[in-house]
Amino acid sequence: MTPPHEISPPRGLAAVVLAVGVGCAMHVGKLPVAIPVLRAELSFSLVQAAFLVSLVQLAGMSLGLLVGLAADRLGAQRVMLVGLLLLAAGSVWGAWAPNVHHLLSSRVIEGMGFLMAVLPAPGLLRLHLKDAASLSRALGWWGTYMPLGTALALLLGTPVIQMVGWRMAWVLLAAVSTLSAGMLLIAVPTSNLRRQATPMALLPRLQRTLRAPAPWCVAGAFFLYSGQWLAVIGFLPTIYSEAGVQGAALATLTALAALINAAGNVQAGRYLARGVRPGAVLTGAFVAMALSALVTFGAEGHPVWQYLAVLIFSGVGGLIPGTLFGVAVAMAPDNDTVSTTVGWMQQLSALGQFLGPPAVAWLATWLGGWHGTWVLTGTCSALGILVAARLQREWCLRAVSLRKKI
Repeated sequence: MTPPHEISPPRGLAAVVLAVGVGCAMHVGKLPVAIPVLRAELSFSLVQAAFLVSLVQLAGMSLGLLVGLAADRLGAQRVMLVGLLLLAAGSVWGAWAPNVHHLLSSRVIEGMGFLMAVLPAPGLLRLHLKDAASLSRALGWWGTYMPLGTALALLLGTPVIQMVGWRMAWVLLAAVSTLSAGMLLIAVPTSNLRRQATPMALLPRLQRTLRAPAPWCVAGAFFLYSGQWLAVIGFLPTIYSEAGVQGAALATLTALAALINAAGNVQAGRYLARGVRPGAVLTGAFVAMALSALVTFGAEGHPVWQYLAVLIFSGVGGLIPGTLFGVAVAMAPDNDTVSTTVGWMQQLSALGQFLGPPAVAWLATWLGGWHGTWVLTGTCSALGILVAARLQREWCLRAVSLRKKI
């Protein structure tokens, strides 16, 4: 007789995994809206505030590949469960922070938990969704977890902090992570943990991943996308503050710009499910990002046109992560290296997010304004087009190889 978990609807599992990701992303997005309150209570500098935001990327930037290896070795769900509990523990630890140093240490814990909770998710989806079209659509939706979680945190953060304070908000998010762990246990029971794990040694798995060109292509494309996306979205409040937009309007505009990225992710999954060439999707998205960034940074004094360009930049740019998640699980060297491949992609994505905003800020400072920073984002997009061409070549070679095996 088929166990109950084997007949659970694929859409239900995909929805649970997405909900887990959104809850994790809210921990990343909770800081920007809380910074004014945190600085007033704990008395720390703007530089320390920047570190509070960026420390979440430290784990992904340094340990993404290792966590991917662990997920392939121990099982995706097991690593995700540990990550969710670690994320909850870090948030509770931060809620009782007496000073900024205590809060910084809690963000390191949260960053590790976040990485472990979200990185294995594509591999878990691939394990349970056998239909290629369903998997492509599910991975497209999975790519929305970060913009959805960030937008929710931006929209809900201020009123929640005003009602219950930032410390209780941290505790509430810890409860969300704990609840997410329970949801994941129900969606994929622990009886399935043993089947998810593969006993292959770590070094051969690592060698097979890094010797293949496809993991480098997907990771490189994500690096070139993530750095410029976070730079534009991250500095959007600054650009609009300089234009006189403040308060709720500023938070809403920023949240909408992040949220529209989710639409691009979902559409990417649909494109892949219909058989559209991933190289074509990536190329079109990088071209759109280059042109819209030119308007965003170059059309100073025209905030309406700048904001419309930001919406195009974020919305069409969302095709890139949605496509890359689908390509990464399809073009991993084999079934035992899916999470390792995603881990490498996550590591370079985090590196891009860590380097992109400071690079844009440095260029804006050197130029004395935002008007020329499109050169940097445009260069990233141009390089992304080249990487997309190579990725499409690898995609075609993989398709030919699979046909020969059949």
